[in-house]
Amino acid sequence: MSTTVPLSSAARAVDDLPPLTPDEILRYSRHLIIPDVALTGQRKLKASRVLLIGAGGLGSPLALYLAAAGVGHLGLVDFDVVDFTNLQRQVLHGTKDVGRPKLDSAKERINDINPNVHVERYETRLTSENALEIIRGYDIVVDGTDNFPTRYLTNDACVLLGVPNVYGSIYRFEGQASVFATENGPCYRCLFREPPPPGLVPSCAEGGVLGVLPGLIGTIQATEAIKLLLGAGEPLIGRLLLVDALTMQFRTVRLKKDPTCPACGTHEIRELIDYEEFCGVPQAAAEAARDAEFETTPRDLAARLNAGAAIELIDVREPHEWEIARIEGARLIPLSRFTDALPTIDSAREIVVYCKVGARSARAVRQLRAAGFKRVKNLAGGIERWSEEVDPTIPRY
Repeated sequence: MSTTVPLSSAARAVDDLPPLTPDEILRYSRHLIIPDVALTGQRKLKASRVLLIGAGGLGSPLALYLAAAGVGHLGLVDFDVVDFTNLQRQVLHGTKDVGRPKLDSAKERINDINPNVHVERYETRLTSENALEIIRGYDIVVDGTDNFPTRYLTNDACVLLGVPNVYGSIYRFEGQASVFATENGPCYRCLFREPPPPGLVPSCAEGGVLGVLPGLIGTIQATEAIKLLLGAGEPLIGRLLLVDALTMQFRTVRLKKDPTCPACGTHEIRELIDYEEFCGVPQAAAEAARDAEFETTPRDLAARLNAGAAIELIDVREPHEWEIARIEGARLIPLSRFTDALPTIDSAREIVVYCKVGARSARAVRQLRAAGFKRVKNLAGGIERWSEEVDPTIPRY
């Protein structure tokens, strides 16, 4: 079954498509002998403009394979720098790139793969103020983001502009992919009308992700983008692909366009909104500010411990994290079992709780305070900051 999606590159008359040079014919020869691609399809790819939101885990295979496939114009939106912890999965960047802007190393790598690709860089955060201007003029947007405000922003901008949105997401061993915002298909809001409460879904830094998983999902996204550009095959329009890498099972869920969807159904959304507010980010920030009253810094805690203060140090990470690194003298009570362990904690003692970066331990502190504990503090920045400021022999992860 073939599903054709109107795209500016695909809709051009064959005579208007750019020709291929002899070098390009040789480079793309394995494409040219596929009947569903052939010379015309490769010229469509050369005429195409694809925007990638993010040059990280998903953006890496997307950029590599779309460039290798001969997509003529790649736009990259990212404002981050390469971190050492990125290298486990973000194969667009190398060890030599640590500390460099991701867009710089990405462009260098893309043009090494295919110097015929024009790379346009947008070193900025995608916002309601710039999204329409950046996305306008692209044939497809591919969403490689890792946060809900940007996902909803990308979706709404694509719906307003009529630009297909190739979606992907990853967590630990699981991933999802679909194609949203086409003329007759559903959009991201049809699937997820409201965002989850802030903090409910852990980030990759907190929950982890199998290094090869973004390669798997990102390659699926790249495949969908190429099919859309060629007008070939059956894209994931109206279907959500669910991938479980741990069992290596692929499952497809049918999606319908929701006539009550405020974006693509009723069209109530006529302009971009404040997506940080929509996803509860300011409320979460306000809660974090309130929590700051019940925090202690690593240096202050170290000074008090060295002075002999009787402090019960509680680690609320999981046992496999405890094996990686721990603060000497701490007691392990994973947050997942924290409620059951409350009766074993002495409320008369001074207590300091920590996790990896401070988010889980903040929840534990709120739980302790609600249970009547008065002398309780959260270690700001968690064991990561403790390693940076107090004990560098503790591994960071």
